[in-house]
Amino acid sequence: MIWHIALQDDWRDAQLAGSYLVSTRGMTLEEVGYIHCSKPEQIEGVAQRFYADLSELLLLEVDPERVESEIVEEPPAPGVSELFPHIYGPLPITAVRSVRQWTRGENGWVLPDQGPEKTPELSEPFSA
Repeated sequence: MIWHIALQDDWRDAQLAGSYLVSTRGMTLEEVGYIHCSKPEQIEGVAQRFYADLSELLLLEVDPERVESEIVEEPPAPGVSELFPHIYGPLPITAVRSVRQWTRGENGWVLPDQGPEKTPELSEPFSA
């Protein structure tokens, strides 16, 4: 599985449209060319860097087998050596296996047990 950090309004829009078209916070797939995703061990760092001013996020658990567009592991920016999965096209909502609400704690964005698949403290998956 791969993961995408989303804002609640963006996820609601995707449910109405049938596909998710947000690349990253404040930028669309059309603007960037792909949808930023993360491996479980990368999620906390991404949240700390780009969402530190928020208190609520959603984690979309994406099944790569259900994504029709190409998924490429590559650096998110020139000069960065760490590879992230990028989806080069729309993310169908049917490829999202679960959506979990994530609340920032006193120490920032921290996932218990280092990954969303091991986080009983997160809310149960929901589709609203």
